[in-house]
Amino acid sequence: AVSAFEAFLGLLSFAIATGLFYGRFSRPQAFLSYSKNALIAPYKDGRAFMFRLAPFKNNNLSEAEVKLTMVITTADENGKQSDKFFNLDLEISKINALALSWTIVHPITEASPFYGLTKEDIGAADIEIMVFLKAFDEVFSNSVVSRTSYISNEIIWGAKFNMMYHPSGDKSKTVINIDMLNDFSETPLPDGPVTITV
Repeated sequence: AVSAFEAFLGLLSFAIATGLFYGRFSRPQAFLSYSKNALIAPYKDGRAFMFRLAPFKNNNLSEAEVKLTMVITTADENGKQSDKFFNLDLEISKINALALSWTIVHPITEASPFYGLTKEDIGAADIEIMVFLKAFDEVFSNSVVSRTSYISNEIIWGAKFNMMYHPSGDKSKTVINIDMLNDFSETPLPDGPVTITV
């Protein structure tokens, strides 16, 4: 009886460990890198909130879709805090294939919660932009999900991203430099609260 119990327990433990390890390491992942900062950048005749991302492994992602939610924490006269949630409209929220970098752009129109805010307003406010991305991994034939967020002190006012890819020497391929994902340059913004037409 003791030998039978030990044999059963050994096989059961081995089977459970195998299942856990397989489930952990075979789970598909998005393998996406996000820029460390989001920017308030010039956009058309106005400005926009933007950040960018790029895959850092040779995984084939298609049907990528991103959604942004802005959370503003406010306090009333009694000191009680409450959160307000806003869905941010995007210039492009879905692409067929995610091969190079993708700059996510939220145009600041009159309908945007960013409309009328200044650099000082953003720095003083308790703001968080939550990012949710879903894509289809063709290798695993399964959907993958990636999340990140940006808070007030991670939003740079008056800047634009630098180019992070270039053609190869024989101009047969496009080379992307992941190390430049967060590279940006300061750029003046239009004065005053402006709006744009999209």
